[in-house]
Amino acid sequence: MTVRIVTDSSCDLSAADIERHQITVVPLTIRFGDEEFTDGVGLSAENFYEKMAASGDLPSTAAPAPGAFETVFRGLAAGGAEAVVCVNLSFALSATGESAQAAARATEGEVDVRVVDSGKVSVGLGLMVKAAAAAAKDGRNADEIETLLAQLKERVFIYAVLDTLENLKKGGRIGTAQALLGSALSIKPCLDLTSGVVEEAGKQRTRGKARNWLASRVADAGELEHLAIAHGAADDIDAFVASLGESPAQNPLSVALIGPVVGTHAGPGVIAAAMVPAP
Repeated sequence: MTVRIVTDSSCDLSAADIERHQITVVPLTIRFGDEEFTDGVGLSAENFYEKMAASGDLPSTAAPAPGAFETVFRGLAAGGAEAVVCVNLSFALSATGESAQAAARATEGEVDVRVVDSGKVSVGLGLMVKAAAAAAKDGRNADEIETLLAQLKERVFIYAVLDTLENLKKGGRIGTAQALLGSALSIKPCLDLTSGVVEEAGKQRTRGKARNWLASRVADAGELEHLAIAHGAADDIDAFVASLGESPAQNPLSVALIGPVVGTHAGPGVIAAAMVPAP
């Protein structure tokens, strides 16, 4: 069986990874006031952070229309795919998964489409998508890939530190971190995104202490199969990676720039770590 993997542009995978693993990415939309951009097409991650810094208004995001997924599913079927596994960002944070599900219903009978709620965001989603693509390349069928993803979903942990809660607050994705809103402006929020929603995990008084908190989450996880670091144009990302010490030697470490979808809600300066502990 030929299985193809689809995801959305919140996965923060590099162009090289997308090409290497033959992944198809359906983009979300980014809006700055009256201006609308297609993620990764009309707006690069680098340009996004420059534009957000210069704009008086916080951006917003919009899920792809079901038609965008329908076009992709039918195109892959026409190209020989017998099944499609579509792995999307946490359904609790976006309507993207609902659009993919609507498209799967619309293409029923034309191609076997499995829509999977990763329960993750950014590079956490990216780790799952790459695992699905590797399984497809190895000849695993759609049922086997769904099972693999269900197991991996329980093993991917994501933590992040923010410079500001303003973006999360305005975007309505603040979750249990709502309690942090009354904190002093100097507080640096620490978040747990493992469950697919935004949960408060602590707060630190300085940026340096927040970085140390995140590094300790990585260290406490022990030996890792994978470690993916992502950041929102953080000028101290090199200092954070250096603070991990020997941890990256145990796993294939990757460092990615968070794209506009997650960057819109997490804000500039965010640093996130997604990890898969060794069994």
